[in-house]
Amino acid sequence: MARVAGWITHRYVKYVVIALWLVVTALLAPLAGKLTSAQENDAESWLPRGAESTEVIAAARAFVPENVVPAVVVYERTGGLTPGDLETVAADVAAFGALGTVAGEVVGPVPSADGEAVQVVVPLDAGSDGWDALAPAVEDLRATAEEGADGLGTWVTGPAGQAADSAAAFEGIDSTLLYAAAGVVVVMLLLTYRSPVLWLLPVVSAGVALTVSQAVVYVLADRLDLTVNAQSAGILTVLVFGAGTDYALLLVARYREELRKHGDRHAAMAVALHRASPAIVASAATVAAGMLVLLLATMSSTAGLGPVAAVGIGVALLVMLTLLPALLVTVGRWVFWPRVPHLGDDEPTAHGFWARVGAQVARHPRRTWVATAAVLVVAGLGWTQLDATGLSSEDSSRTTQPSIEGEKVLAAHFDGGAGTPVVVVADADAATAVRDAFAAVEGIDAGTVTEPVVLDGTAYLEGTLEAAPDSAQAEATVDRVRDAVHAVPGADALVGGVTATSVDVQRASADDNVLLIPIILLVVLLVLVLLLRALVAPLVLMGTVVLSFGAAVGISAIVFRYAFGFEGADASFPLYTFVFLVALGIDYNIFLMTRVREEAVRQGHRRGSLVGLAATGGVITSAGLVLAGTFAALGTLPVVSFAEIGFAVALGVLLDTLVVRSILVTALNLDVGPRMWWPSALARRPEPTEAPADSTSPEPVAAR
Repeated sequence: MARVAGWITHRYVKYVVIALWLVVTALLAPLAGKLTSAQENDAESWLPRGAESTEVIAAARAFVPENVVPAVVVYERTGGLTPGDLETVAADVAAFGALGTVAGEVVGPVPSADGEAVQVVVPLDAGSDGWDALAPAVEDLRATAEEGADGLGTWVTGPAGQAADSAAAFEGIDSTLLYAAAGVVVVMLLLTYRSPVLWLLPVVSAGVALTVSQAVVYVLADRLDLTVNAQSAGILTVLVFGAGTDYALLLVARYREELRKHGDRHAAMAVALHRASPAIVASAATVAAGMLVLLLATMSSTAGLGPVAAVGIGVALLVMLTLLPALLVTVGRWVFWPRVPHLGDDEPTAHGFWARVGAQVARHPRRTWVATAAVLVVAGLGWTQLDATGLSSEDSSRTTQPSIEGEKVLAAHFDGGAGTPVVVVADADAATAVRDAFAAVEGIDAGTVTEPVVLDGTAYLEGTLEAAPDSAQAEATVDRVRDAVHAVPGADALVGGVTATSVDVQRASADDNVLLIPIILLVVLLVLVLLLRALVAPLVLMGTVVLSFGAAVGISAIVFRYAFGFEGADASFPLYTFVFLVALGIDYNIFLMTRVREEAVRQGHRRGSLVGLAATGGVITSAGLVLAGTFAALGTLPVVSFAEIGFAVALGVLLDTLVVRSILVTALNLDVGPRMWWPSALARRPEPTEAPADSTSPEPVAAR
């Protein structure tokens, strides 16, 4: 690595490195701009692979034109609809049929039993653009229905209405997150460096990394059918800016430290890159490996996120270890103005804030780590307040959505599942028996169960739920329907629809949690063992990260319920929070422990633990604040699941940075002693009795 570092920072090669990245960025920028068009936001890109409801979607294409999504237009007048209202609705039905986005026959108007409402079902053609095409089509329906309503309440709901509102919620997600993440990074870099210029270099490097990673992801989506949706594209932006800036902060801090020891900035960067890169590479490898484990997920959206995030981390690593060093040595020392490091300057971290924290922890290390761990365990008890069983349509958005209001009106006057039927497909020979079993299920309006439509040996049926489609009662009804039709001999019946899909998503997410979380733990542990060349230290570090994760989720659950008023959490919340907190949170322990090991080799374990904290405390704190801020940017979106993930990850990162790494890990280092490095030779090396002459420790060894 030393030879590679020397080449990257060579007096002349640095210009080649910069030119190469300029060319790569210019060539790939057009492809990066196409990533939005490559996103798959249709239902199947989010659903669990192999689930019953997913198979129904595929089977139903023979009966329902592909990409046709029903919209339900609801009209209501309290006290009863007037003859004029009915004429208006009839005129609207004719107008709906003339719209170019309507695919098939408009059904209705269907009056309610109380005479206060009617509903019209309009099949809309989403085409190949998925929900992006539904938004303008739904707006056309709303405009047509509202025109001349004259006090008649109108709403567009159903699957198409909800999809259109979801598209509106995600509209501009890429630019919103980009500006929010970039803004956080700029502010934190200004506060960290207090330089009006230096912040530009990490931000420019992060921008290059994001452009290149988006282009690579687009190529993978276009050529290898990688599933990319609005969720994974948004997280890519946050991850590249957050993690990339973390790597930049660590490198710049080590570079500034070496500038005080070397008169030649090229030599200083070569040493800094050589010594900082193992921790940065290990950090990136940990995150990428953890993300790639998501490929094993049943949920398509979760499995697609894995390689997208891994690509972002890999590109960010490459850019920060090549382009950023070349830029720094090109501009010279003045970029640190007004705090320019010079040869021979004192190392400020030797007696700074984190050196004083280390000295305090060193007084009673065992008492400190026991008390800190106990506090984290108590905070983790907030898990009891977490309801990660999915969010209803109403609870999934932080803003009022027209389709949700329409759903309430629909439920007030019609069966709860009107417009979102339960779908059953079965072998045609058993169609009659399947229909009888379907209609007899408690919770299904027997009068709405359709006669079987048979095509190519497959029968298709629909039935309406009596309860709201996103209610617990409706989900229980779907289970009863499945039990009933599965019991029909030779039917090979499958049950799908909106509610069935929700049930399958929740259960697949729960299964993914059980499968993937242990695998991620094992992968991260193996990376730590290889990096630290020990067994005890990796096990201790994994324990601290799990404690931090539990505390972060526990506190978040309480905040969600009692401060934010959220009704629950998405079923994938525990897994997403875990993978980000464990993979990213372990970064700070890697940054700390690699420096502790480096210093322990030279000065002994005790002194190495304190010098490591003093030397890395400031930069790790800055990195944690940057990463927490970028994930908090997810809270700018009106989607509850994004806001919850952003809050929990940001809180967890702050706990890792300010409590776990600085207090808990340092106290454990001091209490366990050199045995942290067992079974390596470092565990058997005797502690020195005097401080080395070049020590930067905040305390004299002889005094301990």
